[in-house]
Amino acid sequence: MSIMQQILFVIAFAIAVILFSKKVMQIRRNILLGRDIDLTDNRGQRWKNMLLLAFGQKKMFRNPLVGLLHFFVYAGFVIINIEILEIILDGITGKHRLFAPLTGSLYTVLIGCFEVLAVLVILGCAIFLIRRNIIHVKRLANKELNGWPKTDANLILITEIVLMCLFLSMNTSDQILQARGHEHYTATGSFWISSQLIPVFSGLSDANLIGIERGAWWLHILGILAFLNYLPYSKHLHIILAFPNAFYNRLVPKGEMENMPAIQQEVLYAMQPEMAPTEPSTGEMPKFGAKDVQDLTWKNLLDAYTCTECGRCSAACPATTTGKALSPRLIMMKTRDRAELVGKELNKKEDFKEDGKSLLYDYITEEELRACTTCNACVQECPVSINPLDIILQLRRHLVMEASSAPAEWTNMFSNIENNMAPWKFSPDDRDKWAIEMNA
Repeated sequence: MSIMQQILFVIAFAIAVILFSKKVMQIRRNILLGRDIDLTDNRGQRWKNMLLLAFGQKKMFRNPLVGLLHFFVYAGFVIINIEILEIILDGITGKHRLFAPLTGSLYTVLIGCFEVLAVLVILGCAIFLIRRNIIHVKRLANKELNGWPKTDANLILITEIVLMCLFLSMNTSDQILQARGHEHYTATGSFWISSQLIPVFSGLSDANLIGIERGAWWLHILGILAFLNYLPYSKHLHIILAFPNAFYNRLVPKGEMENMPAIQQEVLYAMQPEMAPTEPSTGEMPKFGAKDVQDLTWKNLLDAYTCTECGRCSAACPATTTGKALSPRLIMMKTRDRAELVGKELNKKEDFKEDGKSLLYDYITEEELRACTTCNACVQECPVSINPLDIILQLRRHLVMEASSAPAEWTNMFSNIENNMAPWKFSPDDRDKWAIEMNA
């Protein structure tokens, strides 16, 4: 590699890393717009969750075939890119296959394993493209994915196929040039997959082979750098965020809802007025529930950015399947969209001023929220421990406790609980009458 190519590589690599780092810091800031919440207890269980759910993809294997294909794509793409370290060092130093002389026959075995994984990635991505665009799996063909979400999914799958094909083409042409004893191409031994592809390129001249090898090398690494910077704008950011999201998952049982001490205190004062403080409060009034992304917790916003839009939550949701307005997947997508919009405003100026919009009303409607049955099916089904229900509950709390907005049936129930200490319109003194009548 010439000194000019080295310089160009270093410049391209530096630009890619700087742009990626800048966007990652913006996403981190957007997530931290949410309220603080302590999720650092029981670290042993949290590490176990991360290994099983994020790396081992335990929930994906409820459907063994899809789980296996997804694991091939995910693990293959991550593990193959270990080779990117060698490519980066080759680009910086001007060497070719820097690690080959240092590792001997182990190098051939490693590259052979990488090639097998590359084929599995191509196979998995091809099947996923067929499922999305030909078979039209129901949860992947929903109208809420029309437009950019569908394009995003297809673009990522096609990009992964292209990158793996470039990797195999680079190795195949390299193998032929090694066999011909061409200077600069270090002998490494036969790679498992690319050695089988040699007949495809064997009729080409050395100049053409060098052009293919160098072209594939450059396109492969530039494609990786482009993919790196596309990732933060895509739903495929879950490749990274699945790990912290699984680690910081709430460890309480799924059916256990989080109480707000401020609400409990207000109820206590209503039931026992003598315990209420007589002096006016000088502190800030607590907010009941959430209206915008700043009122949610940082874990809620991490959930939104981790969502891969797979739709398993909506496919399991009884409200969605019976035609109600609610879709848990769309709740997460809208939350992320709102956080991104707030983040763009913060990019322009340090302080976010009210823009006349909010997550509730402008992104998520009351009809969607009230369709939820709080059954936790969405939480149970999510492969990466996302909790749409927590967001729904916080928004509903705001509707009821801050905006005094509830269906008539709920209002009657609230009134009965307040006056009769039960959901029914019976005086407490009359509750035992049914027993008396039975004994008569």
